[in-house]
Amino acid sequence: MRDGQLAIAIGNPYGFQATVTAGVVSALGRSLRSRNGRLMDGIIQTDAALNPGNSGGPLVDAKGEVVGVNTAMILPAQGLCFAIPISTARWVASALIRYGKIRRAFLGIGGQQVTLQRRRVRQLELGSDKALMVVHVEQSSPASSAGLREGDIIIGFDGEAVAGVDDLHRALSDTKIGEDCGIVVLRRGERVELRIRPVESVRD
Repeated sequence: MRDGQLAIAIGNPYGFQATVTAGVVSALGRSLRSRNGRLMDGIIQTDAALNPGNSGGPLVDAKGEVVGVNTAMILPAQGLCFAIPISTARWVASALIRYGKIRRAFLGIGGQQVTLQRRRVRQLELGSDKALMVVHVEQSSPASSAGLREGDIIIGFDGEAVAGVDDLHRALSDTKIGEDCGIVVLRRGERVELRIRPVESVRD
């Protein structure tokens, strides 16, 4: 996929069967937040007209190959439409066939993004001055078993830097379920490394 290439959307907007609209790929790698607040990465932006009823329909290129699944539009803006890449759609379909659902890893914490002092960022050689502070730890959760405490500031998870909730969500893929992972926190100014084993989320 490249910016500017032809994009053709097929769907049933407002009940009009097999409607075809055409446009171009406006951008690749966009981020879009879902209704439940989770950030979706790698989204395709196109100006091919979408309307209610297009969601779930294919986005194809000039060769007729499916490159995405039409997902969303922004109202009342025009020409701001989005599709999930076909690679993501394949992964979702595979997970649904195998498990009957999308499995998500769960730690059992609530957190908020905080800004670290520049002195601490330089001292710890961090790539960002943002981190995730734990504001709540659920009882009998992986976080509780690992020894996480309210006030801990998470700066890394399983080798990946954590600058906020979205970074932690990205790191918590379904492959982490049941795996022993490292988590790095700042506790009273000291760097502390813990081990944590995510479990499968039972929430929607």
